[in-house]
Order: sequence, then structure tokens, then C-alpha cells
Amino acid sequence: MASFIGRRRFLATLGASAVAWPLAARAQQPERMRRVGVLLAPLESDADAQRIRMSALRDGLEKLGWNDGRNVRIDIRWGGGDPERLRAYAVELVGSSPDVIVAAATPALEPLKQATQTIPIVFAQVSDPVRAGFVASLARPGGNITGFALYEDAIVVKWLELLKQLAPSINRVGALYDPNDAVNRRQLQEINS
Repeated sequence: MASFIGRRRFLATLGASAVAWPLAARAQQPERMRRVGVLLAPLESDADAQRIRMSALRDGLEKLGWNDGRNVRIDIRWGGGDPERLRAYAVELVGSSPDVIVAAATPALEPLKQATQTIPIVFAQVSDPVRAGFVASLARPGGNITGFALYEDAIVVKWLELLKQLAPSINRVGALYDPNDAVNRRQLQEINS
């Protein structure tokens, strides 16, 4: 009887060890450092971009348990409004093989879409992503790109209507735009139609 109880204890201990060993081994292994690439359109010296956009990203990640330098590394590139610089940084970020890329604003998303069809891209502040061809639809974006739309291009017509309500005597409106910016070109088309 004593040997039977001893054998049971031995098997129970062995079984518990077999279950606990992988858990203990996993706990001793360092957590893989995740990598997040970030491509922003403005200059790095833009205080609002630093304070609002990057703080919001870091705060959001921290609330989810991701701390920069501890279990995630955030690689940030600032385009400074220069399309060539944004393209170069998009290629550089994709080449570093991050787990995900965050694109802030339409000019940052355009070169990222061209640079990768496999790395997940999450965008914010992108104008009319469906019409721009970044996603198939807001409900089902498809591909490797998803995010939060800023507005649809057709809203510029509403802006003009609101302006006319506020100042009914206005007869002419001027529009300043960058002809190299696809969003600006689409918005101007909306105004002219």
C-alpha cells in the first residue's frame, strides 16, 4: 500500500512538473519586442503633432499594456510635408519589417500603400480613404490597410454651404491648394462640380 501511495505521489509530482515546466520556461524567456513604425506628414518640430498625435499614440498603447522601450519599440519618421522624404521614409520603415505601421495623414499613407501590401497599416486623419483607393470600403477595408477617416471629400461642398449661411452676401470664394496634393485636387473637383 505504501508503495502504491508513493507511486501515486511520484506520478502526480511528475505530471505537475510536466505541465508547469513549459509555463516556467516561457516565463523565463524574454518577451519578443514588437515594432511599430510611424510615418507622420508634418515636421518633427511641429509642437501640435508631437503633443497630440504622438502622445495619443503612446498613451493608447500604454493603456493596452504596450510600453515604448519595454515590450514595444516605436520607430518614428517625420516627413516634413516633403513627398520625396515621405516616400524614402516609407521604404525605410517597410524595410525594417515592423509588426505594424501607423500612418498619420493622407500624404503619409500614399507612399506606404505603394511600399507594402503585406505589413498591416493603420491610418488616422486620412481624407476619403475609399475614394482615394486606400480601402475597398469603410466597413470592409480589405487588404492590409485600415483606420479612421478624417472626412469624405464631398464635405467641402458643405463647408461652402455653411459659409454662405454665415455670410449670405458672399459672391466669390477663393481656394488655396497644393496642386501636387491628391486630396487638394479631389476637393477642388468637388467645389467645381
